[in-house]
Amino acid sequence: MEIIKTAIEGLLIIRPRVFADARGYFFESFSQRDFEKEVGPVNFVQDNESMSSYGVMRGLHFQRPPFTQSKLVRCVRGAVLDVAVDIRKGSPTYGQHVAVELSEQNHLQFFIPHGFAHGFSVLTEMAVFQYKCDQFYAPQADDGISILDDSLNIDWRIPVEKAILSEKDTKHLLLKDFDSPFDFNVESQK
Repeated sequence: MEIIKTAIEGLLIIRPRVFADARGYFFESFSQRDFEKEVGPVNFVQDNESMSSYGVMRGLHFQRPPFTQSKLVRCVRGAVLDVAVDIRKGSPTYGQHVAVELSEQNHLQFFIPHGFAHGFSVLTEMAVFQYKCDQFYAPQADDGISILDDSLNIDWRIPVEKAILSEKDTKHLLLKDFDSPFDFNVESQK
């Protein structure tokens, strides 16, 4: 696997080695040994999958401490624009984001460590999205910031009038009104 660093330290794009021939393709989508060697120790405990149609936007989600989650995400059918926003107080990149298109064609994965809010928009008629988490889902710690916060300058590549949002995702605070539970000095030591 190839590790591609992004503009924000800790956010990594992972390109697997894909072996393709006339029969199709094969690749190792995850190896704990290789992941720990290239990225560091992360103990994934839960795998999730969602299916969404064009225009669906999910996010920007995170879990509050002590239930914070690192995620390794990928799109196995269709394409999504995946986004992680730095919400670590004191971070030199606080409020900045990295966006990467994940698709069934490019097989890219995106690693999002603790201290980031995460979301995606569906760019194709339908998309199946999978992610590994290093912490179990804890509904009492579920939170987010507004996916439509203009101050984040995210081009979701979906016209706002075509965006499909959950009621929950329309109620998250804007970044300027948000008091982050994450501290850069603590999260960067993990």
